[in-house]
Amino acid sequence: MTAAEEDKTGLESALPEAPQKRDLLGNFCFYLHFAVMIFVVLGWLVPWEPVLIFYLALLPAMVAQWRFNKNSCVLNNTESWLRTGQWRDLHNVEEGAWLKTLAENTLGLKLVHWQVDAFTYTVMAFLWLLGLGHFLRWAG
Repeated sequence: MTAAEEDKTGLESALPEAPQKRDLLGNFCFYLHFAVMIFVVLGWLVPWEPVLIFYLALLPAMVAQWRFNKNSCVLNNTESWLRTGQWRDLHNVEEGAWLKTLAENTLGLKLVHWQVDAFTYTVMAFLWLLGLGHFLRWAG
């Protein structure tokens, strides 16, 4: 064993030499998710009534869709269907855990599903209330 190999920590030696890259479909779905997330976070600020109405309908629709679809996003399911011909793909780590995966990969946070759910639903309710307040103030 060389001196350079001895200096590696256990974690470094467990990491792959080259991180796995997303293919074109994976990148498209990831960035589409990210764009939707940005709209969800900032959409309540939009000054146009039709967009605010869409926003106020979109947030509860997203939450309902997650609940009825076992916390999985229809976008992840569509990606799985395009790849495998099946609505669910057990090998897709982001299916039903996109935000959890994002938190782990970018922030290093190891969260369990109930923590992600509690955070997500609380933030969605808060953002919806902000959107409603903006709509009522703007409309009134």
